Amino acid sequence: MNQSELKLFLDDKVALYNNPKFIESDPIQIPHLFSTKEDIEIAGFLTATISWGNRKSIIKNAKYMMELLDHAPYDFVLNHSPSELDNLAPFVHRTFNGDDLAQFIKSLKHIYINYNGLEHLFSSVAKSNDLQYAIHKFKSVFFEIEHLPRTQKHLSDPLKNSAAKRINMFLRWMVRQDAAGVDLGIWKSISPALLSCPLDVHSGNVARKLALLQRKQNDAKALKELDAALRALDPKDPVKYDYALFGLGVFEGF
Repeated sequence: MNQSELKLFLDDKVALYNNPKFIESDPIQIPHLFSTKEDIEIAGFLTATISWGNRKSIIKNAKYMMELLDHAPYDFVLNHSPSELDNLAPFVHRTFNGDDLAQFIKSLKHIYINYNGLEHLFSSVAKSNDLQYAIHKFKSVFFEIEHLPRTQKHLSDPLKNSAAKRINMFLRWMVRQDAAGVDLGIWKSISPALLSCPLDVHSGNVARKLALLQRKQNDAKALKELDAALRALDPKDPVKYDYALFGLGVFEGF
């Protein structure tokens, strides 16, 4: 396929998969349960953090996490007591456990109290128009309070050559202005043009078959290469093609 044929092909797949039916089988359904900005972004951030492995397991455990937070994540973050943090101990999703969840709650409180929330922090460190650098800066703020060393592994750092799939997915959920209503688009201070594709084994394999990506590893260098290819197709909304790549890989076995 030439460039114009590839764009038409992928645009058709975006239209097929970027629709409300996608929500039913995807972890994005968890932030969609809430209506206030802070609840949405905290639910989204925590859900994205555990979004690796089986999708049904991710959704099940994310719902359990919301239950542990009394279905009021923002209120829990701001007003939790030590005993309520102790109640998070039973949580486990793969290597992310109750201790990690408690640490995330503490770090989120730090950000809402001292940095005016997640959106304000990200937008303030994204002034270089580089969201991958912003993710790096976000991680340093997230762990500037006393923390468990083990928990650091649950936030990726693009400057350490990670593709940072989960946090890039979270940013897509929060930033992308989605006419179809799948991505929530509640953050208005960051341009969707700056978003990066949540690169994983499915999107990476499909991107290579379509010659959008040559690098074999799914790392930060591969992400930069894929971003450039997708921005050439649509500079204003490049990560809409995540729906096409993911759908082709997961639902069509492309």
